[in-house]
Amino acid sequence: MWFRNLLVYRLVRTVPLDPETLEAALTHKPARPCASQEPSTYGFVAPFGKGEDAPLVHVSSGFLLLAARKEERMLPSSVIRDRLQDKIDEIEAQQMRKVYKKERDQLKDEILQSLLPHAFIRKSTTFAAIAPALGLILVDSASSKKAEDLLSTLREALGSLPVRPLSLKVAPSATLTQWLQDRQAAQDLHLLDECELRDSHEDGGSVRCKGQDLLSEEIQQHLEAGKRVTQLKLAWQDKLSFVLDDKLVFKRLRFEDLLQEQAEQDGGEDDLAQRDASFALMMLTFSAFIPALIEAMGGEDLPQEG
Repeated sequence: MWFRNLLVYRLVRTVPLDPETLEAALTHKPARPCASQEPSTYGFVAPFGKGEDAPLVHVSSGFLLLAARKEERMLPSSVIRDRLQDKIDEIEAQQMRKVYKKERDQLKDEILQSLLPHAFIRKSTTFAAIAPALGLILVDSASSKKAEDLLSTLREALGSLPVRPLSLKVAPSATLTQWLQDRQAAQDLHLLDECELRDSHEDGGSVRCKGQDLLSEEIQQHLEAGKRVTQLKLAWQDKLSFVLDDKLVFKRLRFEDLLQEQAEQDGGEDDLAQRDASFALMMLTFSAFIPALIEAMGGEDLPQEG
């Protein structure tokens, strides 16, 4: 149960997020299969375990874990386009008239409805963790759209969820650029071997470096030429590595072997206990890492209460 990506959201106001309240709320937005004419469905599932008795909220060490599942019927646009063109060609040939936009849209909708029951179904699950003591919600995704799908559904279930993306006083790109210029990051953070540099002009180019010595003169020359860091690979202590971008998206999180071995040891042989131990250890790590990173990057731009 290790997150691979991370988007961080700040709770603007205190809301009741105790396990009992949350569990009761999520039961009103359960995941369900797509009906024959539904393009997609979205709802909450048990993050651990299956069956009707499995809780929708997993609680461990004061942290809460939930999961949302999306089911969607996959209809390739090329199939719809080809069917539509065939139908238009048939009408124009048989009735000797032009098919215009309004009729074209109606034909497209009819084709969609006829194909939906036969479409393949794709399922995807997004996990989110709540750290009530920190006032944070952490979503395992690099896509703000996927994160917002989960948060908006959670908001509907609870009636209110005043959150916003984590915001810093100093632009992340400025801090990441400064670290690369200084050839070192802040305390407990270490530069690794990957970055993306982009020209500050709108039509400027970009440079992606992978497996590169970021302390080299070549990198410094790009910075001197005015390029800014938009992605940087970093390590924190001896616990995790990640790629951080200028939108505060954490990608390709990797928890080091020591943490994974500790989780295996704590969880023992039972699969559920293993996942619980991994989740607890991950969240304890995040609880130390996220505040440390915020401080290293100049502090959080905290929302005004009200």
